[in-house]
Amino acid sequence: MCLFLFPVGSASLLGDRMWHFAVSVFLVELYGNSLLLTAVYGLVVAGSVLLLGAIIGDWVDKNSRLKVAQTSLVVQNASVILCGIILMIIFLFKTQLLTLYHGWLLTMCYILVITIANIANLASTATAITIQRDWIVVVAGEDRSKLADMNATIRRIDQLTNILAPMAVGQIMTFGSPMIGCGFISGWNLMSMCVEYLLLWKVYQKTPTLALKCSKVEESELKQLNVKKENDMKPAEGVQLIVEKDVTGFEPQQEKEVGCAARIAEPFITFRDGWVAYYNQPVFLAGMGLAFLYMTVLGFDCITTGYAYTQGLSGSVLSLLMGASAITGIMGTVAFTWLRRKCGLIRTGLISGIAQFSCLVLCAISVFMPGSPLDLTVSPFADISARLFENEPLPTIASPGGEPEVAFATGMPNLLNGSATPANTDPEMSPEPVPLISVSLLFAGVIAARVGLWSFDLTVTQLLQENVAESERGIINGVQNSMNYLLDLLHFIMVILAPNPEAFGLLVLISVSFVAMGHIMYFRFAQKSLGKQLFACCTPDSGAVSDSSLPGFYFRYRP
Repeated sequence: MCLFLFPVGSASLLGDRMWHFAVSVFLVELYGNSLLLTAVYGLVVAGSVLLLGAIIGDWVDKNSRLKVAQTSLVVQNASVILCGIILMIIFLFKTQLLTLYHGWLLTMCYILVITIANIANLASTATAITIQRDWIVVVAGEDRSKLADMNATIRRIDQLTNILAPMAVGQIMTFGSPMIGCGFISGWNLMSMCVEYLLLWKVYQKTPTLALKCSKVEESELKQLNVKKENDMKPAEGVQLIVEKDVTGFEPQQEKEVGCAARIAEPFITFRDGWVAYYNQPVFLAGMGLAFLYMTVLGFDCITTGYAYTQGLSGSVLSLLMGASAITGIMGTVAFTWLRRKCGLIRTGLISGIAQFSCLVLCAISVFMPGSPLDLTVSPFADISARLFENEPLPTIASPGGEPEVAFATGMPNLLNGSATPANTDPEMSPEPVPLISVSLLFAGVIAARVGLWSFDLTVTQLLQENVAESERGIINGVQNSMNYLLDLLHFIMVILAPNPEAFGLLVLISVSFVAMGHIMYFRFAQKSLGKQLFACCTPDSGAVSDSSLPGFYFRYRP
C-alpha cells in the first residue's frame, strides 16, 4: 500500500509547493512589482486556516475517508486550475481590463484570484490532514516503526519538493513568461489530479480497514468497557452504561433538527469544541511546543533572506545555503528513525529539542559578533516614514545571470532589502566590506538546527497520530494547524513592528526565546508522561521505551 500512498503524497506536495511559490510571484507581476496583493493573500490564507482549521478537521472526522480524500483532492486541484486560467486571462487582457468600469473589473479579478487560491489552500489543508494524519496511521496498522518510517519518508519528499518546485517554476517563468508558468501549473494539476485520484482508490481498495471509521459514541463506549474490564466491574454495569450513552447520544441529534438556529450556531460550537478538545488532549503541551517553533525568523523565509541581502550575501550563495538546509533537514528525518528505535519516541523529542536549541545558541551569539548591525537606538519606524515621503525606487540586486532584479526577498522590500552600495555613498569611494562573521554564525546555526527541528517535528507528529482518538484526529490536527498559523502570523507582526536591519538581532533573540519556551513545554509533557523514567538509559538490547503508558493512548484501538 505504501507503494501507492507515497506517489500520492509526492504529487500532492510537488503541486502544492509549485503553486505556493508561483502564486506570490504572479500577484507581484500583476500589481506592478508591488507586494500589496501578496501580503493580502498571505493574510487571507493565514486567517482562514486560523478560523476554519477546527471546522475543516471536524468535517474530516464526520465523513468517510474516501469521500474526504477525493473531495478535497478535486476541490484543491480544480481551484488551482481555475485560478491559473483566470491569471492567464488577466495577463493577456490586463490593458483592456484596466479601462473597463474604471479598473473595477480588474480589481474584481484580483479578489476572485485570491478567493479561489484561498479555497485551494483550505482544501490542501484537508488533504494533508486526512492523508498524513489519518490514512497513514491506518495503513501502518499496529506497527509503530513502520509508521515512523512512513512519516520520515513523507518529510523527506517534502524537503526535496521544497527545492525542486521553485526551481522548476522559476526556470519556466525565466525562459518563458508568467502566462506560460500559469499554463504549466494548470496542466500539472490536471494531470496529477487524475493520477492521485486513481492511486487513492487503489490504496482504499487494498486497505479494508480504511472503510472502518469509528464515531465518538462508539469510541467512548469501548473506552468505558476497557475501563470497567480493568477494574473488574460487573458486565451488567458496563451494558447499562452503553444503553445510557446510546440514549444520550440520540437526544442531541433530534434537537438539532428543530430549526436553522442550531445550524447557524454549529460552526461556532465546532470551533469552540475543537479548541477545548485540543486543550484536553494528553499531548497538548507537545503540540503547543511545536507551534511555538513557528514564532521565529530563524528559517529560510522571506525575512531572513532579505536580511542576508543587506549583509552582502548574493543570491547564488543563498541558494547554496538553502540546499544545505534541505540536506540537514533530510538528516533530521534519518536521525528521528534511529533515535526512536534506540531511545523511544518521547525521548527522541527531548534529544531533538536539545540539539536544535544548542545550534540556535550560535544564532544568539552572532547578534553580538563583528558585522552585526544591531543598534537598538534606531527607531523602527524611521525608515518607514523616510521611504514613504522620499518615493525611492525599489532596490535591485544582481542576479546570477548578471541582470538586475527587484529585491523581493522580504515582505517589505524597501525596509530590509538594500542595494549593493549604500544610497548616500560617493560613487568614487568604495564602501567598506561588511564582516561576515556575524551572518556566517547566524546561518551556521540555522542550518545545523534543521536536524533537530525536523526530528522534533516528526516526533510531535507521531505523538498526535498515536495518542489522539480516531474520531478526533481531524479536528485536533485542524486546531494544531491553526495554532501553527497563529504563531506564524505573530512572527510577521513582530517583523512589521521592527523592520530595520538594526533590529534584526533583537528578533533573533526573541525567536531563540520562543524556541526555548516551546521545548520547555515539551519537557514538561515528557516529565508528566514518563515520570521517573525520563532520564533512564535505554540500551539497544532492552528495546525502545514504550510510550503506551500515556493517558488516552489510542494507537492499538481498532473498531
